[in-house]
Amino acid sequence: MLSRFRLCLLKLPHLKNGGSVIGPLDHRHLICGPLIPVRGKASTPLNTIIMFVPQQEAWVVERMGKFHRILEPGLNILLPVVDKVKYVQSLKEIAIDVPKQSAITSDNVTLSIDGVLYLRILNPYLASYGVEDPEFAITQLAQTTMRSELGKILLDKVFRERESLNVSIVESINKASEAWGITCLRYEIRDIKLPARVQEAMQMQVEAERKKRAAILESEGVREADINVAEGKRQARILASEAERQEQINKASGEAQALLAIAEARAKGLELVARPLKTKDGQNAASLNVAELYVQAFQKLAQKGNTIILPSNVGDVTSAVSQAMAVYNHLSKKNEVISSSLDKTEKSAEYFSDKEN
Repeated sequence: MLSRFRLCLLKLPHLKNGGSVIGPLDHRHLICGPLIPVRGKASTPLNTIIMFVPQQEAWVVERMGKFHRILEPGLNILLPVVDKVKYVQSLKEIAIDVPKQSAITSDNVTLSIDGVLYLRILNPYLASYGVEDPEFAITQLAQTTMRSELGKILLDKVFRERESLNVSIVESINKASEAWGITCLRYEIRDIKLPARVQEAMQMQVEAERKKRAAILESEGVREADINVAEGKRQARILASEAERQEQINKASGEAQALLAIAEARAKGLELVARPLKTKDGQNAASLNVAELYVQAFQKLAQKGNTIILPSNVGDVTSAVSQAMAVYNHLSKKNEVISSSLDKTEKSAEYFSDKEN
């Protein structure tokens, strides 16, 4: 049977359908006779009985005009005449350029947008018999979906939420392309063009926003500076008040210590004076000292122009001395009483101490 066919080895380029690869054919295909065009866009290999299918391709075979099976990569045997390779589907990821189109956002801004669609054929049977032209159908579906999704959002969100917009377009395409055995992997918005006036308005808006941010930053800087100055003054006042308080504490402590020292010195002086008063000679000396101080006090008062009240016998020195001696005698009696009481106290203390011993 093979002798009836003229075998020839042909090296054919990749066959394309509107820009996307439909299925590459190479020198591994044994072809007899001319290629048969399919749908006027692509060519499929003729039945040479022994068929070699490349990796990541699916060849759809019809027997007597009816679907028979899908050839897997590698060696395949077909019946002559009755079997025919009708479609060649590539199972690789395919990138399709989505042409530019006009779309209107929800805030009535017209923009020109295009993109790239990445898809893959999952079911060669549905891709062959579910739709006439898969590439054209997917392209049209992508354009209509993109227009529909753009009409739901504002112009500002088109730039800020481009990723979410791409995801929404992919989800909408997959809902419709599931019946065609095709899945959309991702969609990328490539270029967005705005009208000149809208672009100028957006540029002015950006400049105004930058000026606003600059003014806010400047005001915040002034505010921070004022806060720092006020905080510095507050700390200075606190430190000054603490220093003044410490100074007053130190001054009061010094005065208290000085008063204690004076009191201790006076007490020691009185103690030293009180010891001689216990004797008779000491009492006489004290009386004489009091009389002398009395006379000296009157002499100082007579030397100054002061108004004073004096007794009628101020000129009588003998009377003054007698008055001083009377004061002295009175003090001497008190000192004797004090001395006697001190002696009794000392004797009682000695008595009790001896008794304890």
